[in-house]
Amino acid sequence: MKSIVSTLILTVIFTCFTAQSHAQFRSSSFWDRVSFGGGLGLNFGDDYFAANIAPSAVYNFNPYFALGPGLSYSYVKNGSLRSSVAGGSIIALANPLPIIQLSAEFEELYVSQRADWDGGTVTNDFWNSALFLGAGYRSGPVTIGARYNVLFNDNDSIYTSAIMPFVRFYF
Repeated sequence: MKSIVSTLILTVIFTCFTAQSHAQFRSSSFWDRVSFGGGLGLNFGDDYFAANIAPSAVYNFNPYFALGPGLSYSYVKNGSLRSSVAGGSIIALANPLPIIQLSAEFEELYVSQRADWDGGTVTNDFWNSALFLGAGYRSGPVTIGARYNVLFNDNDSIYTSAIMPFVRFYF
């Protein structure tokens, strides 16, 4: 009997929350539905420096689905090696439950690598594509999870593994 009452109460609460969320989305303007987020990074040590910036925005179509673009730029200097990575992405977010977030993100990056050796400068410039499918635990504006690059290739990728943990936030 307790489980039936508990299930009924949770169903009513979820239905009220869903109806309230849908009413909020029907009456909101375009910019009220846009969320901004991204990431910043800085790492340095003996003859090593790395920095990155990755702003993004998503449009929340409803409480369950959002879609938007992102930009990214990274610079790494490790001794005589230098690398610049710049590009963009598009991300789709699905929230089947308030605490679960599923994602699909296509990323296209231009990689420019330079190495200064005694014999001269070696360059390696190429494009890198990635398609990440991910899942995470969502609490408020923050999601923590992992994503898998289905296009991962050991020979030409800038990533060392197909699986990557992430922390994502949107305000």
